Amino acid sequence: MRNFVGKLLRENRSLLLFILLMSVFRSAVADWNTVPTGSMKPTIVEGDRILVDKAAYDIRLPFTHISLVKLADPQRGDIIVFDSAAADKKLVKRVVAVPGDVVAMDHNRVYLNGKALSYHALNGDNTTTDVQEDLAGIKHLIRIHNDGSTLSSFPAVTVPAGYYLALGDNRDNSADSRVIGFIPRQEIVGRSRSVVMSLNYDNYYLPRPERFWHTL
Repeated sequence: MRNFVGKLLRENRSLLLFILLMSVFRSAVADWNTVPTGSMKPTIVEGDRILVDKAAYDIRLPFTHISLVKLADPQRGDIIVFDSAAADKKLVKRVVAVPGDVVAMDHNRVYLNGKALSYHALNGDNTTTDVQEDLAGIKHLIRIHNDGSTLSSFPAVTVPAGYYLALGDNRDNSADSRVIGFIPRQEIVGRSRSVVMSLNYDNYYLPRPERFWHTL
């Protein structure tokens, strides 16, 4: 049996080495993640597979959250991917406030360090409205429900050191920092800036070519 296993390993060592290197690459350098929910609509839709730059903020020991070299910190407007202990799953949200910021929300209008962000309504229907939000110069779309929700307001809070406040772009339908609390820096595994590919869950999982390599 031992001879058989040894022979099998020798005959397939190139394949095994490739698998190992690919696993290390996906763990520490770049990967893609499927987005199963609409919490980041209209920026990211269900069925998108987003590219995750895992070396955006840290060089980590593969297969762990241990940072070997810190390269940068998340910035306001970044779309981050993090392994949330509070939610017990991987989440994708947008950084709205960084350590030291004072942030509040009043009927889906964010106040950052005492100043209201700029908003411009673009389009909508009887249920939702898509609005352009200007977050420290990062202009992006958010979606709000016309009837509001219990998540649309919260009092001013100060983001503690080592933590971030992140929200979903689908503001009234996202379990984000308003539900799970501040995001610890060590839980953040990467940043996403583009969609790799997308499958339409509502249409037999057919590809959406217009979203391939779509910039977020």
